[in-house]
Amino acid sequence: MLGMVLSLLDRPVVLRRAALASLVANIGIVCTGGLVRLTGSGLGCPTWPRCTEESYVTTQAMGHHGIIEFGNRTLTFVLGLIAVVALAAAWRQRQRVPGLLAAGVWMMAGIAFQGVLGGITVRMALNPWTVMAHFLASMLLIALAYVFWHRTRDVPPRWTAPRAIRSAGIVITAVSAVVLVLGTVVTGSGPHSGDTKAARTGFDPATVSQLHGDAVFVLVGLTIALWFGLRALGAPLRVTRAAALLLAVELGQGIVGFVQYFTGLPWPVVLLHMLGACLVWTATLGLLLAVSPGRAPAGGAAAEDQLVLDAQPDASTA
Repeated sequence: MLGMVLSLLDRPVVLRRAALASLVANIGIVCTGGLVRLTGSGLGCPTWPRCTEESYVTTQAMGHHGIIEFGNRTLTFVLGLIAVVALAAAWRQRQRVPGLLAAGVWMMAGIAFQGVLGGITVRMALNPWTVMAHFLASMLLIALAYVFWHRTRDVPPRWTAPRAIRSAGIVITAVSAVVLVLGTVVTGSGPHSGDTKAARTGFDPATVSQLHGDAVFVLVGLTIALWFGLRALGAPLRVTRAAALLLAVELGQGIVGFVQYFTGLPWPVVLLHMLGACLVWTATLGLLLAVSPGRAPAGGAAAEDQLVLDAQPDASTA
């Protein structure tokens, strides 16, 4: 039995699927956490680590709010189990994929930290600043899971991006992070607090929403500019597609954002917007990694700012 398990963990396809499952699970638990808040179930289990002072699980007296909150807590264990499988596979294949094991360890540590932070959030009665920190910690976990998954499928690049393109990728990632932070401020100032007794930041929702929207416009503009730059440089299709995907997700997220704002923040649309935030973030990471230096191709590394096009003819035949 043990031999069969070890044989499975030695398979690259198992590692890739476990890494992808971890990424999907991290995005999923953000959405279920959003459901907890949007249904007013944030204190469905009013304490932590117990659900009530007498029970570790929800009781009939807690009603549907207790079920929703406790269900989200339970998913943390599912997330941890997937991460354990991914880490075990990374350990078995650490010689084949250098650097993968460290990413897996950080991911496990992040899940543990996030669980404790979630408990602190409950014990602080959904203080908006701890709720914001809880969400942003999930974004860090998604980033770790994405990098972990990316390394399981990474291949030597055939294109080395110029320094200006790499810098643009970093700037877009930074702006995307700012958009996420401002989005949490909007959430902490708006009506969906997770519980009727939960505090708010005190900021004017309309003002912080406008600031958040302005940052989104900057992000979209930078993405369009980078896409045109990649096209002008003749970047490989996989790289221009990464920029196009990010732009498409940004535009879709923008539409959802306008809809939720002008329809009075109905919770199903807000939940869709939370999913969109995760997708924008993962698409941003995809673009960043697409223009970042990877493992050098066999035969020697390219010069720092050299463009190596997919179909570039050999100079000796010109």
